[in-house]
Amino acid sequence: MEILILVVVIAVVAIGAISGLVISGRKKKTLPPDESATPTITAPPPEPHIGEEAEGTPEAPGRTIQEVGLPDAAEAPVVEEAAPAAPAPEIETPEPTAGRLVRLRARLSRSQNSLGKGLLTLLSRERLDDETWEEIEDTLLTADVGVAPTQELVERLRERVKVLGTRTTEELRGLLREELLTLIGTDMDRAVRTETSGAEDKPGIIMVVGVNGTGKTTTTGKLARVLVADGKSVVLGAADTFRAAATDQLQTWGQRVGARTVRGPENGDPASVAFDAVKEGIAEGADVVLIDTAGRLHTKTGLMDELGKVKRVVEKQGPVDEVLLVLDATTGQNGLVQARVFAEVVDITGIALTKLDGTAKGGIVVAVQRELGVPVKLVGLGEGADDLAPFEPEAFVDALIGD
Repeated sequence: MEILILVVVIAVVAIGAISGLVISGRKKKTLPPDESATPTITAPPPEPHIGEEAEGTPEAPGRTIQEVGLPDAAEAPVVEEAAPAAPAPEIETPEPTAGRLVRLRARLSRSQNSLGKGLLTLLSRERLDDETWEEIEDTLLTADVGVAPTQELVERLRERVKVLGTRTTEELRGLLREELLTLIGTDMDRAVRTETSGAEDKPGIIMVVGVNGTGKTTTTGKLARVLVADGKSVVLGAADTFRAAATDQLQTWGQRVGARTVRGPENGDPASVAFDAVKEGIAEGADVVLIDTAGRLHTKTGLMDELGKVKRVVEKQGPVDEVLLVLDATTGQNGLVQARVFAEVVDITGIALTKLDGTAKGGIVVAVQRELGVPVKLVGLGEGADDLAPFEPEAFVDALIGD
């Protein structure tokens, strides 16, 4: 019995020893490697390419390159892209001014031909009695020719028709052409003065005046194109500081032809802007400085003070060579009232008639010249950039009476 117990004890001890050895062996397998031991260096995995899957651990699924190492979208810094620089405006080459009115003749004829055709129809009647001459007079007055010029023209026509006797259509057309040219005037100097009357090294100075709404600022911009087309370098002075859009509008016109625009703060002193524009023109060696002035006509006294100050301040650097009055031709006789006011404020040297291709009457050319004693130098015949043309009496009359 004792022997049996001894055998059982020995068996239990043996089983315990064997179990200890197994457990010890397993523990050795899970121990970390000795830090003092030399590590085994293996080559890093190749860099994944865009669109390929990156290697992960065996337990984790593969991820795309867009997912590897990217911060969370909420944590990612926002990088603002710089606004693209505005492209420099392309410099335009204006249409040559020589013969521009001839090229625009068809546009002028469409609106003005009724005057010439009406007169030719009346003059072609077999019998020209007093009633017919009254109709001729009414036609001229309706065309805004004015009372005094109309009476002069009718009187000369009656005398010449009486002497002529038999009248063919061509003879009447030639007669009417001659008399209209005499009325408009062919011997007036219609060139816009761009040459300074002072020192040779200073630019010519042109002031543009007129009531807001007549197309004054637009005419100033178009005139810059006319001058550039004639080979002049131009500096623009945006002295209409009381109308917010005027300065931006003028600058846009200048950029299109490469003319620098001098501007000031909104509601700033117009005389100061005009002075700086002339100063800049002298510094740059420009040929011409064009100054767009304010066109408020609330009170004649205020307008006189304002324009008078601008002119006086500008003339501290050089004489003003041209003062152009811009008139809306569609206003007819009402435009003459404006002309009188401005003529009292500054010495007008020339007239620019705008919107002559619309409902305007061609006779306004005669009336305004007679009223101010100065020539019409420019006419606007549309809204296009090159629709401002030097006034040519022959081309104008030919458009009135047709071929």
